[in-house]
Amino acid sequence: MTETAGEPGRPPYHRFRTGEPVSDTRAPDGPVAERWNRRRFEAALVNPANRRGHTVIVVGTGLAGASAGATLAEQGYRVLQFCYSDSPRRAHSIAAQGGINAAKNYRNDGDSVRRLFYDTVKGGDFRARESNVHRLAEISVQIIDQCVAQGVPFAREYGGLLDTRSFGGVQVSRTFYARGQTGQQLLLGAYQALSRQIAAGQVEMHPRTEMLDLVVIDGRARGIVARNLLTGRIDTHLADAVVLATGGYGNVFFLSTNAKNSNATAIWRAHRRGAYFANPCFTQIHPTCIPRSGDHQSKLTLMSESLRNDGRIWVPARAGDTRPPAGIPEAERDYYLERMYPSFGNLVPRDIASRAAKNVCDEGRGVGPGGQGVYLDFADAIARLGRDAVRARYGNLFEMYERITAEDPYRVPMRIYPAIHYTMGGLWVDYDLMTTVPGLFAIGEANFSDHGANRLGASALMQGLADGYFILPATLGDYLARHPGPPVSGIPENHPAIEEAVFAVTDRLYALLSASGDRTPDSFHRELGQLLWDECGMARSEAGLRKALERIPELRAEFWDRVRVPGEGSALNQSLEKANRVSDYLELAELMCLDALHRTESCGGHFRTESQTEDGEARRDDEAFAYAAAWEFTSPGAPPVLHREALAFSDVHPTQRSYA
Repeated sequence: MTETAGEPGRPPYHRFRTGEPVSDTRAPDGPVAERWNRRRFEAALVNPANRRGHTVIVVGTGLAGASAGATLAEQGYRVLQFCYSDSPRRAHSIAAQGGINAAKNYRNDGDSVRRLFYDTVKGGDFRARESNVHRLAEISVQIIDQCVAQGVPFAREYGGLLDTRSFGGVQVSRTFYARGQTGQQLLLGAYQALSRQIAAGQVEMHPRTEMLDLVVIDGRARGIVARNLLTGRIDTHLADAVVLATGGYGNVFFLSTNAKNSNATAIWRAHRRGAYFANPCFTQIHPTCIPRSGDHQSKLTLMSESLRNDGRIWVPARAGDTRPPAGIPEAERDYYLERMYPSFGNLVPRDIASRAAKNVCDEGRGVGPGGQGVYLDFADAIARLGRDAVRARYGNLFEMYERITAEDPYRVPMRIYPAIHYTMGGLWVDYDLMTTVPGLFAIGEANFSDHGANRLGASALMQGLADGYFILPATLGDYLARHPGPPVSGIPENHPAIEEAVFAVTDRLYALLSASGDRTPDSFHRELGQLLWDECGMARSEAGLRKALERIPELRAEFWDRVRVPGEGSALNQSLEKANRVSDYLELAELMCLDALHRTESCGGHFRTESQTEDGEARRDDEAFAYAAAWEFTSPGAPPVLHREALAFSDVHPTQRSYA
C-alpha cells in the first residue's frame, strides 16, 4: 500500500509505503512496575565460563558505550571497542553540564519512582513506551549508588549528603550534579572502569577508528567495517553481537551544541542494512544556549538548564525596545515564562521554553544582535543568596559564558536563545534494546526508546548509564544464549557479505575522492542545516516541509556532482571524514522531513503550525498518531516503508499537557 504525505501527484520522495505493524515482543505483560524484574528472571543466561568464547563489538565510548564495554568485559565477554577520538575520555558525554536524574527522594519532597515515571511520560508528550520509561525510573536509583561507589564527586550539602536541584518539567529536586561538569565526572567514572578492563586484556580498544558499515551474515549482525582515521586502512571486525552507542544525529543541522565530530554515520549505515529508524523528526531544541553571533560559527554553546533554577528569563514588554537591560525598569519587563506558566515558571520543559522564546523574538521583543535572544537574569538570585553562593553553584558556567561573550553575567543578564541539542529519534529497539537486525543493539541516544517527543533535562545521562551498566548486560546474554551461531573463527574472510560491505565502503570513499567539484563538504552541510532549521526546526508547516523535500534531493545530487575532497584516503584526511558524514546527512534529512510531514499533529519538540491550541500550545492527535513511526530503508530517494508501533497507556493516561 502507498500513502501520500499530502495531495497526490507529488514526486516519489513525498510518498511512503505502509508495511506491517511492528511490536515490542520482549516486554512482559502484567503490571508495569513488575516487568523489568520479570524480564530479567525470564532471560536465558550464558555460563560465566562460556562468556569467554563470545566476542561483542561496542561502537562508541560515551556514557552508554563506556559503561556497556566495561560491564560486559567485567562479566567475561571479549569486547572490541571503537571510538573516533584519540581517547575514550573525549566522547561528547563529557560536555554534559547540569546533572543526572534519580528518584532518591533525598529532599523528602514527594519524589518516587512512580513520579519520575509519570514526569518522563508526560514530558515526552505521551509518545514513549510505558515499559521502557518505568524501567528507566527504577534503575535511576541504582545508577547513583554505582557512580558514588566509583568515586564520582557529586555535590554535597553541608551535612555531607548528596545535593540535588530541579530541572525543567518537574516540581521536585531529583537532579544530582557535579557542579557544571556532571557529564565529565560521570564519564571519568565509566572510563576508569573501562580502562581497568583494557589493562586486564578483556577490552581491545581501537581509538581513531570510525565505523562505516555493518556486516550482516545470514540475517544477523556479525561485525563492522571500520576505517583507521590516521592511516586510512579499511578493516573488518567480526563478533557475535554488535552494540551501537554512537549518540544522536543533531549535527545534521550543522549548528548545534554537539561536538563537531559527533555524527550519524554508524546508525544511518545500520539503517541502510535493515535497522528501522524511529521518529526521526523528534529533535530537541534546548532553550538556554548562547545565541549565534554570525555566519562564521561552526557550532553553538550550551548553557546548562540548571541555570534556570535561579536565573529569571525575561524580555522587554515593548517591541523594539533596545535599551540596555539595566535601563529597563521592572514594570517594563515581561517575565513571560513566569506569567504564562506560574506553577513551573522558568522550569517548564525544554520544548515549551524554546517555543516561548521564539514567539517573543518573533514579536520583535528579542534582545541582542538581530533580536535573536532573551535575557537570563541572576540579579534576584545574587541579591537573595549573595554572589559567593551563586558562584559556588554556577561559577564555571559563568566563567565560560564570559570567555565566549566578553560579558560578566554577575553584572549583566546572560543572553540565551534555543539551539539544536538532542535527538529523541533513533534506531528502533525492542525492550531488550535490540534493533530489527538480530544481534544489533542500540543504546543511549542512538536509540529512540525512552523519551518520546521531548526529553526532560538531566535524563540523557540517566538513560545512557541505565542502558550500559544495567539493561544491556542483562539482555545481550539472553540473545547469545538463545541464538547460538557459528563462532567468529568460523566465518571466512572472503565471505560474500563481508566482501560486499567492504566494497560498499571503499566505493563510496573512492567516489568522494574522485569528485572534482568546486564546493567544500562544509558548504553543503551548512546549506542543509539552514534548510532544516528553517523548515524542520522549532516550527514545521506542510508548505515548509514540502519545500525542504523538494530541495534536499536536488542538494544531494549537487553534492555528488560538485563536492571537492582534497588529499588521499590512505592518510589522515578530515575533509574526507566530513564529506562521508555529510553524504549520510543528505539522506537522513529527507527522512526527517518526511516523518515530520506525515505526522500532522504537534507533540513535544515536533510542532506543526497547523496543529496548535488557541493559546499556541502543541495539539496532539492521539486517535491518529499514538504510535512510534519506524521507517524501513529501501534506497536513496525512494519511498521508505512506514511500520507503526502502537503505544498503549495503562498507567499514565494521555491528557493535554499543562504546566500552568
